[in-house]
Amino acid sequence: MKRPILLCLLSTLLAAQGTEVEITNEPHHHLTFENKSVRVFNVQVDPNTETLTHWHRHDYIAITLGAAQISNHVRDKPPVTVNFHDGDTRFSPATFAHFVRTTGPEPFRNVTIEILEDATLRNSTAKWDDDRSLDILQGGSQQILFIKDGIRVSEFELQPGTVVPKHHYTGPRLLVAVSDVDLGGGVSQLNAREIPSLTLGHLKSGAAKWLPGSYSHTISNIGTEPAKFITLEFP
Repeated sequence: MKRPILLCLLSTLLAAQGTEVEITNEPHHHLTFENKSVRVFNVQVDPNTETLTHWHRHDYIAITLGAAQISNHVRDKPPVTVNFHDGDTRFSPATFAHFVRTTGPEPFRNVTIEILEDATLRNSTAKWDDDRSLDILQGGSQQILFIKDGIRVSEFELQPGTVVPKHHYTGPRLLVAVSDVDLGGGVSQLNAREIPSLTLGHLKSGAAKWLPGSYSHTISNIGTEPAKFITLEFP
């Protein structure tokens, strides 16, 4: 029996039995990065396919890659149909178990970012200069979407050649590419041994890059296509 058919039958059986698995054991969730602050999963659920029922034990932020329609089945709640657009970024608080079935013609792809220090960050007293804004750049935009668990989430859309002005970042950031991107930038106030970790370059859609704090830099679209990415700024 082919593996996709087997997975579909297994997920249906487990859902019917009310059996849940941990997110790390859900085969559609692929762990791509982990440190003390986050776990990053790349998720893909093909049309007419569903995940196993799995637990979200940490608050998380999900960034959708491409348009999609799903049926979201949260344990002990009626299913809900959800439509996503490319780059749709949402916060979900823990704790719950659910499974997702893709009901549209396109695969449901996203980057799920678990906030491992959520219990501490919920009580964060970090203050941000702006909690929601839209900055129009010469050839692009920078929009603060929301702040959750003390983390400021922003969306960037840059035309080729557009530069985001230099800014000082006190805390670390996670950058997630929505489109394929080619990014460059200037760095200052950074210990020389940390510079390699700031290399951006070419990132495919869904790739994530952890950037250290306590530095100033610019970001520019050095590619030939528009670049779209999301950043999570940690306090």
